[in-house]
Amino acid sequence: MALTIAAAMSASLLAGCGSSAQQGGSAQASSAAASATVSTAAGEEDNVIRVGVVCSMTGGSAIYGEGAQNAVDMAVEEINAGDSGYKIEIVNGGKVADDAKDAKQAMNAYNKVMADSPEAIVGSFFSSITLPMAEQASKDGMLLLATGATNADVTLKGDTIFRNCFIDPYQGKMAALFAKDKGFTKAAVIYAKDDDYSNGLKDAFIENCEASGIEIVYTGECMTTDTDYSSQAAQAVASGAELLYYPCFLDTVPLLVGAARNAGFTGAIMGGDGWDGSDTTGLAAQFEDCYFTNHYSSEDTAPAVQNFVQKYTEKYSTESLNACAALYYDAMYMLVQAAENAGGTDTASLVKGMTGMSFTGVNGDMTLDENGDAVKSIAINTYVDGAVKWAETLGSDGKVISKAE
Repeated sequence: MALTIAAAMSASLLAGCGSSAQQGGSAQASSAAASATVSTAAGEEDNVIRVGVVCSMTGGSAIYGEGAQNAVDMAVEEINAGDSGYKIEIVNGGKVADDAKDAKQAMNAYNKVMADSPEAIVGSFFSSITLPMAEQASKDGMLLLATGATNADVTLKGDTIFRNCFIDPYQGKMAALFAKDKGFTKAAVIYAKDDDYSNGLKDAFIENCEASGIEIVYTGECMTTDTDYSSQAAQAVASGAELLYYPCFLDTVPLLVGAARNAGFTGAIMGGDGWDGSDTTGLAAQFEDCYFTNHYSSEDTAPAVQNFVQKYTEKYSTESLNACAALYYDAMYMLVQAAENAGGTDTASLVKGMTGMSFTGVNGDMTLDENGDAVKSIAINTYVDGAVKWAETLGSDGKVISKAE
């Protein structure tokens, strides 16, 4: 595009100082250049997929944004050097736009990347801020490929909205089936009432626990900004629960786990994919017998996973090697496959190519259903000496399909 614009500018300069014949030729060149620029912007001729990417780059969840940026950079480098015939260009100067894990800021990030005329947008990782983006993307006819936004309502916003992560009802169900398989009969729940993600997981977990014969003996509320969980922890202990379910994000997980153990809770503690990347420094003992559902495990022996992990760890810090990174990495390849499926890189073609897609990547085998949701396996991770370790992987029926030795 830069060369095309430069050519058009040169033609204009020549027209200003040349003969009438030169001016006629320059006018034609300028017109052709303008047409080429429009065609490139539309993404129909150049086989380049222009992508806007949104994630949290600042605040307590910046580790997700770091992983997203690294993974996107790595995937784009691989794709553009490959032989698929398609290339990816990240708008916004190649940078992930910061949503700061805030709905208002997320819309600012969305508008920022939209100003660069993308053919698709990837993000974000959080349900509460992806929901308004999805609603606007549907109105704009823009393809939005959500990554970690697991709230069931995200893809219901429109036919141009997809995701490569599982949804909360599925994740909550898998957590309840895991609890049943482990023989738990009483569970307590502490959730953030001001967060869509936490509410969705809480509802799904409770519903499936009750269906599986697990009694919910205590349900406590907190806010995403809370730092003291001693009251809720004490009530969870008093309830006689054998399992404590805390479906919140990584920035508060160490606080809750520490409070629960200090209150005398000796049972298992479990959460969702929002736990990925939690800081266990100084809390290794407290995190024993803790679990969380996740999109993949870096210890999975599948070639796609090990190839991703090896390349990522060679290039970047392992601290940001999380599920968010894996999901954003797969998203880039899914867009290429969508272009291959439909034979074009404009938004309409990408939407067509994404619809009903079957894809194999770092996050395993997945198929996008009629809502654009990913039907896939789910990993159960645990902690050993404060480090995340893969425990097992469950199929869509809740049965163990692979397990750590």
